[in-house]
Amino acid sequence: MKRGIQRLLYVQLLLLFSIGLSSPAAAFFGKNKFELEVEREQGAVKLVREVVQGGYAVVTTMELKQWIDAGREMLIVDTMPYEASYKKNHVPGAVQFLFPIPEMITWTPAETGNKTQTDFETLLGADKEKTIVFYCGFVKCSRSHNGALWAKKMGYKNVYRFSGGIFAWKGAGYTVEEVK
Repeated sequence: MKRGIQRLLYVQLLLLFSIGLSSPAAAFFGKNKFELEVEREQGAVKLVREVVQGGYAVVTTMELKQWIDAGREMLIVDTMPYEASYKKNHVPGAVQFLFPIPEMITWTPAETGNKTQTDFETLLGADKEKTIVFYCGFVKCSRSHNGALWAKKMGYKNVYRFSGGIFAWKGAGYTVEEVK
C-alpha cells in the first residue's frame, strides 16, 4: 500500500513537470514557469524604475551583512510599522521610521505615524555624506523606496535600499533583534 502511494506521487510529480510546471511551489499556486517569470519580471522592472526615479543605490542581503560585520558606520532604517513589524524583528542596529506603501509624493505626517519631515531629518542626522540604508519587508514593498527617495530629496548622498528586506534577511538565516 505504502509503495503504491509513493508510486502514485512519483507519477503525479512527473506529470506536473512534463506539462510545464517548474516546481512543486508553482503547482501549488497553479502557475507554470512562464507565469512565474512574468511575475518576476514585473517585480524586477518595478524595482529598477523606483531605483532610477529615486537616484539611490541598492545593497544585497549578503552585502549588508558584510557591512555590519565589518563595522561600517551607517544608519539602517526599518520603514515598517513599529508594533506590527519592527518591534517583533528587525535587522540588528536598525532604527524605525514608518513610511507608507504607495509612493509618497508629498510629505504627509498622517502617513508617517504623525512624524514630520523635520523628525526624519533629525533621525538621519546632519552628515549628508553618511551611509544610510532603508529596508521594509520584501522586494515588492515600496516603503523602503519612499524612505530612500526622501533622503535623496533632502540632500543625503550615500543612500541605499536593501530591497530584500526583513524577509531576505531572515531567509539568509541571519539573526534579528526585537524590542522587549
